Amino acid sequence: MTVPHALTEPDVVELRRETTAGGPVTVWFTEAAVGVPVGGSAKVVAVGEAGEGEFIQVRRSGSRDTMFCSPNELTRVRPSRAAAASGKRAESAGRGEKASAAASSGSRSTAARRAASAAAAPAAVAPAPAAVAPAPAAAEAPAAPARPARARRDTARSSELSVTLSATAEGEWSVEVLAGKKRVVPSTAVPATAVAAAARALPAAVAEAVESSLEGARRRQRERVEQLRAELDAAQRVLDEFEA
Repeated sequence: MTVPHALTEPDVVELRRETTAGGPVTVWFTEAAVGVPVGGSAKVVAVGEAGEGEFIQVRRSGSRDTMFCSPNELTRVRPSRAAAASGKRAESAGRGEKASAAASSGSRSTAARRAASAAAAPAAVAPAPAAVAPAPAAAEAPAAPARPARARRDTARSSELSVTLSATAEGEWSVEVLAGKKRVVPSTAVPATAVAAAARALPAAVAEAVESSLEGARRRQRERVEQLRAELDAAQRVLDEFEA
């Protein structure tokens, strides 16, 4: 099966730009991805700072959970249908092998219990005493340690999200988003009307603080407009005197 090209540094830069712009970005899993089928698709949620391991947050198609991946686990090259079907068959085969192993382990455990019960049962008394050799118990294979669910770990990491609104004295607003300690959305300008609309859906104390800031910005702008009008009127009078 052909392995798609993993994400390069230019690919990561482009992913970050498109994700910040708000457009839907689709990627596919490569053979390096763990716990997901090769060729499966996912939507990019956020792209953190490069060079920190798994910093690309994605949501797998058909799932609400998000997970963090490294660039070599993702590709922008859409795999062929045959490659995607092969990845799904490999995932199904892996689940079948796990089920077979569990059934085999259960059979060995049952055989061990039966052998132990036979050894513990009293031997029949014959006319001449005979030595009874104990039946050896079958050794039960140690269970493989369970691998922690990756999606659960990634979901816990993705839940640490901080959204910060900032305003200048002139009434200019900006928003910034952090996922943990990673800045997934840099400081971006937002209209004051959008801030006012969002504040009305928040608790009363927050809405009052935002409205107070907006009202102060409105007052300063009115004063600025009146000052400019006065200067314009004065300039018009001077011009009228020149033209008289």
